[in-house]
Amino acid sequence: MDSYRKMARLAGILIIGGMIAGILSVVPSVENPHYLTEVSTNQYQVLIGAFFQLILVPIYIGFALLLFPLLRKYSESLAIGFVSFRIIAGIFQLIGVIVLPLFLFFSQEYLKSSISDMVHFQILGDVLKLVRDLVNHVGMMLATGLSNLILSYVFYKTRLVPRWLSVWGFIGNSLAMLASILILFQLIDVIAPHFVVLTIPLVLQEFVLAIVLIAKGFNTSAIDNRTHSV
Repeated sequence: MDSYRKMARLAGILIIGGMIAGILSVVPSVENPHYLTEVSTNQYQVLIGAFFQLILVPIYIGFALLLFPLLRKYSESLAIGFVSFRIIAGIFQLIGVIVLPLFLFFSQEYLKSSISDMVHFQILGDVLKLVRDLVNHVGMMLATGLSNLILSYVFYKTRLVPRWLSVWGFIGNSLAMLASILILFQLIDVIAPHFVVLTIPLVLQEFVLAIVLIAKGFNTSAIDNRTHSV
């Protein structure tokens, strides 16, 4: 069971690492309504955000690949689905990394352009911002949410972690996915309080899950029962 203990500990560390990288990947100047003037003066902020968003790619995919052998014992199809959605989320993260430096280019050109050309850069910038929001806050969050729902379902059925934590995962991910859908239909904004309220339960659940995995690991009796039944 030492291998499962190490797996759980590493999974918890990846969750914490992902949360830290996620916080550091936030670029306030891009979210600012006056981003075309703010981004150029905060170049390092944008580059740092892009760096930490890039780090999220191996964290997202690595977390899924780490748990795949364990989840496969209970359902190969669900394990494949979990990994697939995580890979999709990683691809969206990578697209987000590519998009961020473009804000620097548009911001610099906007500040150098004439008044008549500023309108064109404003339109291009708004399109780029919409693409980033759709990639980061809709595509990535929905793909991650679906992968987490699969994980919560397997955890709930197998009791690998306490069931209340799995239920919390269902609720937290459902609310976060709801936030993504509301953003998609432009019913709320990324920086709106509604978005924060809808995502807080998931953030807290993932933090608690990480602590449980690091401190206690998986329920070894659930692993033993499944091993004996195979």
